[in-house]
Amino acid sequence: MLDSQPTLRYCLYARKSSESDERQAMSIDSQLNEMRALAESEGLQIVCELQESHSAKDSGKRPVYNKLLKGLASEEYNAVLTWAPDRLSRNAGDLGSVVDLMDQGKLLHIRTYSQTFTNNPNEKFLLMILCSQAKLENDNKSINVKRGIRNKCEMGWRPGVAPLGYMNRAFAGVNDIILDPDRSELIIEAFQKAGYERWSGRRIKAWLDEQGFTNRSGKPISVSQILVILGTSFYYGKFQYPEAPDAPWYTGAHKPLISKELFDLVQETRGVNKGVWGSKTFAFRGLLKCGRCTADITAQDKFKTLKNGDVKRFVYYNCTRRKDPNCAEKYVNEERLCELMQGFIEKHHEDIKITEKLRARVDKHFYTTKTILTHYKIDQKLDNPFIEYARYVLADGTDSERTFLASNMGPMLQIKDGELEFYR
Repeated sequence: MLDSQPTLRYCLYARKSSESDERQAMSIDSQLNEMRALAESEGLQIVCELQESHSAKDSGKRPVYNKLLKGLASEEYNAVLTWAPDRLSRNAGDLGSVVDLMDQGKLLHIRTYSQTFTNNPNEKFLLMILCSQAKLENDNKSINVKRGIRNKCEMGWRPGVAPLGYMNRAFAGVNDIILDPDRSELIIEAFQKAGYERWSGRRIKAWLDEQGFTNRSGKPISVSQILVILGTSFYYGKFQYPEAPDAPWYTGAHKPLISKELFDLVQETRGVNKGVWGSKTFAFRGLLKCGRCTADITAQDKFKTLKNGDVKRFVYYNCTRRKDPNCAEKYVNEERLCELMQGFIEKHHEDIKITEKLRARVDKHFYTTKTILTHYKIDQKLDNPFIEYARYVLADGTDSERTFLASNMGPMLQIKDGELEFYR
């Protein structure tokens, strides 16, 4: 006698992203109404309904979707009713979770408006293709947007709102940046007073307030806003986009308000070489000790103009010499420090203690990496989860990710004779 087929109990899942690439997708109410009608016409048993407005680009970020997976895993239901495959997944991680549940026999059926998917190899393969195609569309759109922004920068037009002293103008389908007749002359005078007369930011603010200078909201600008203006290269005709240390520099097509010489003079009189606002970030400053004199390790950056005109930022770490002015510990650049830290973690990971917050990031990164490798059938043996996460952060992570890594593991490390070791 043949085994009876299990009763299919459906969870109706509807999702709409608020992001621009899915603005044409059906509304949640429309999805629910269409799928309820389909369920009624085909006699499908719906045991619960879940809905959310959330992008599906990133793995594991949708709380309601995670609840859907949890319900399948605990066998509250064994089938899913949704408008289209891309409502479930637009990334490899979430797709892997769905396929795993099908392989385990906990997800028996997926019903969309025009298709059905079971654990049949051909249907499951088709599901993977459709979801992967949705991811490809997202990736291509992202690439096209970035290409458009890069082309605009290469034409000399900085994306976004123009700095004070300039105005954005759009005509005949072309966006450009022109001088603000109400503010540009005062911006020029502010640079001249800072450079030639060595006025402080507070003195410039008091003077601008007397002139009735305001921001676009009609409010007087603060001292910090003035310092940002004085450190913005856009005013002499160059800009960096995005505003990140390693981002490329472009020559603007707008009319410069000041000369490069005046801009450099302002930076000198302020006693800094700020470059672009936000570039003064150091991933490991204050998180390491000097192994010779036990003082803190600080950081500084240097800017070098390359042959092609680009400006490259270099970061160096060194002893503050507050405890020993003659400390002989040498400088180490950030690239070398990342290499040292990676090697140290690989060698001593069993002796390093990490916080629960860092452990959560480590586990999430390891799961995502493992899922992607499995999905794309890449035969690569993964190392210890903490080592894998550290390799990613130290090689390709942001400054904030590197700071989080170093500040959430212990004991503290020290630099001695150009090498890393536990702080004694």
